[in-house]
Amino acid sequence: MTKKFRIAGMTCAACAAKIERTQSRLKGMNSATVNLATEVLTADFDEKTLSEKEIIAAIEKAGFSIAKEEKKERSLKDTLRTRLIISLIFVIPLLYISMGHMMGLPLPEIVSPHENPLNFALIQLILTVPVIITGYKFYIVGFRNLIHLSPNMDSLIAVGTASAFGYGIYAALKIHGGDESYAMSLYFESAAVILTLITVGKYLEAVSKGKSSDAIRRLVELTPKTAIVLRNGRELEVRRDSIVVGDIVLAKPGESFAVDGEIIEGVTSADESMLTGESVPVEKGISDKVFGASVNKTGFVKYRAEKVGSDTALAQIIKLVEDAQGSKAPIARMADKISLYFVPTVISLAVLSAVAWYIAGEDFSFCINIFISVMVIACPCSLGLATPTAIMVATGKGAEKGILIKGGEPLETAHKITTVVFDKTGTLTEGNPVVTNMITYGAEKREEILALAATAEKGSEHPLAKAIVSMAEKLGLEVKSPDSFEALVGFGVKAVIDGKEVLVGSERMIIENNIPFERFDEQAHEISESGKTPMYVVEDKKIKAVIAVMDTVKVSAKAAVKQLHEMGIETIMLTGDNRNAAQAIAEEVGIDTVLAEVLPENKASEIEKLCNSGKIVAMVGDGINDAPALACASVGIAIGSGTDVAMESADIVLMHSNIEDVITAIRLSKATIRNIKQNLFWAFCYNSLGIPIAMGILHIFGGPLLNPMIGAAAMSFSSVSVVSNALRLRKFR
Repeated sequence: MTKKFRIAGMTCAACAAKIERTQSRLKGMNSATVNLATEVLTADFDEKTLSEKEIIAAIEKAGFSIAKEEKKERSLKDTLRTRLIISLIFVIPLLYISMGHMMGLPLPEIVSPHENPLNFALIQLILTVPVIITGYKFYIVGFRNLIHLSPNMDSLIAVGTASAFGYGIYAALKIHGGDESYAMSLYFESAAVILTLITVGKYLEAVSKGKSSDAIRRLVELTPKTAIVLRNGRELEVRRDSIVVGDIVLAKPGESFAVDGEIIEGVTSADESMLTGESVPVEKGISDKVFGASVNKTGFVKYRAEKVGSDTALAQIIKLVEDAQGSKAPIARMADKISLYFVPTVISLAVLSAVAWYIAGEDFSFCINIFISVMVIACPCSLGLATPTAIMVATGKGAEKGILIKGGEPLETAHKITTVVFDKTGTLTEGNPVVTNMITYGAEKREEILALAATAEKGSEHPLAKAIVSMAEKLGLEVKSPDSFEALVGFGVKAVIDGKEVLVGSERMIIENNIPFERFDEQAHEISESGKTPMYVVEDKKIKAVIAVMDTVKVSAKAAVKQLHEMGIETIMLTGDNRNAAQAIAEEVGIDTVLAEVLPENKASEIEKLCNSGKIVAMVGDGINDAPALACASVGIAIGSGTDVAMESADIVLMHSNIEDVITAIRLSKATIRNIKQNLFWAFCYNSLGIPIAMGILHIFGGPLLNPMIGAAAMSFSSVSVVSNALRLRKFR
């Protein structure tokens, strides 16, 4: 039995991993997968051995709960935004009061640290409390993970800010007791600033997550809500979800197909770009398949419903997007790894050192001072800033260059990419067919034949027709209006120009009209082999020329592939296009491997195969059909000129539609990871080196205890150095 459970309380990949680990230990559990993006546990279990109550009990034992579906709550994004605004309202005056006097800024005498130190401490306490309250979830999650022996970044935040806040209260009590020297040893602003900065990161992450659901919503909106079906000889308008297999459905020109089916009457051309990514409409006739949400461009057809509801191609794509978005292996964050050992070690050392000094005969006040000093000097302010600061600077720099990176995870993953998979149409190519060459037969000039073809095609909306008209206009040829025009759906066009019948279209049109074309057979075959589409131009039953139309390669494509090869990265083309066209483009660009004629629903599985083989895969695409593959890849990269769904399913969006930006994104990732490692190293060193001094090592040899001002300076310097190092990313080229 397979069942889904919505879980409340997860904040990071460690939470999801813990639930999976806990569930996998249950007897009767076959598999347990947590989708962090949708906060859903999918459990496959033997209901004879394991009950739902036991599964829920295990979830709760791990420190989480089942979310109530009916409870209407504000979105996480709105909650975090409110929390951030409240934090900023109190943090700004707090920073001015606590740090302003150090920079010579004026302070009212009533809160001056020299004139009224107790007021100075109390006003900081009052300003800090609201920030602590708004960030209460950090403490719930952080301390819960500590209790369950699985500390993460929230644990660092909770321990660090609680230590700083606790020491601040201790200092305020000492001031109240008459020791005014503690006015220079308050750490309230540290607690408030850490919470505020982390809230900024959480808010940006929530904004990015919200776009995932928008992508799925857009997919659903592609299909029409109603359709006309033929039942008992009558035409009835019914809801899409009322259509059953076997129903005869009618589709007029301009309408979208409601479900997947097979044409039983009529011919048309269908825009399947939402499924295949290909810009050229596909000619459809009797026995041909149509897909729900694709657009019936030209003809009136009847089709028999074959797949409805969750079985349609679009529904399968939606499911793949939903599943793939949360199925990626979570990145092991370096700060979380450090916190796994660092936090419990620090707490243990603080307790042990305080107890040791008490046993050695020191008074309780001395021991409390030792305990809090260890906690404060080890306060992971710089550790907390190390990763998010670098990521914020890097994502901002990426945005300047037209590279939108949706959070830290894709930015972290991109530096490990070993394979880049490209979609063809609209990614490696421009996405707009153009005339590349023309083979003529007879005495007429090429310009005259092109003008003739353009005049015949003038009334057509077909992309191939537009390519011919565009070329004629570009060459300054006269494109007249034909005497008469008729679109031959599935074949081409027929027009009368100056009293002569002109046909422009496919080989199928030539055969249908019994026009001999053997003399052009070899040339047309060569055109097809090179990945181009041959368009025959016929005047009065005689072939005048064959025009080759092709989607041209982007100027940046070859250079991008070359740079990837220089970086040691493998390149693959993944397309639904025919193998000839795909191979021709691949050879021109320099792609290593071609995976052609891949159905939309199979693209994600091809990416999954590559990932399962141990490769770190980036998928670059622009169509809705690419959405599942983009979500399934280690890093999904969407071209900015593509569909909204593709862009919102991706981890990185290239707004300039220049695929050389793929290289820029990878290099930015490498620079960021290098920067983060430097930050974590120095942050860890600052904290670690100060701990022995805080424990009283110097005091053993007759030296002083750690001066709180030294601790404050060390903390400040570590934070400043980390932020300064992160800001170096602004110079990235």
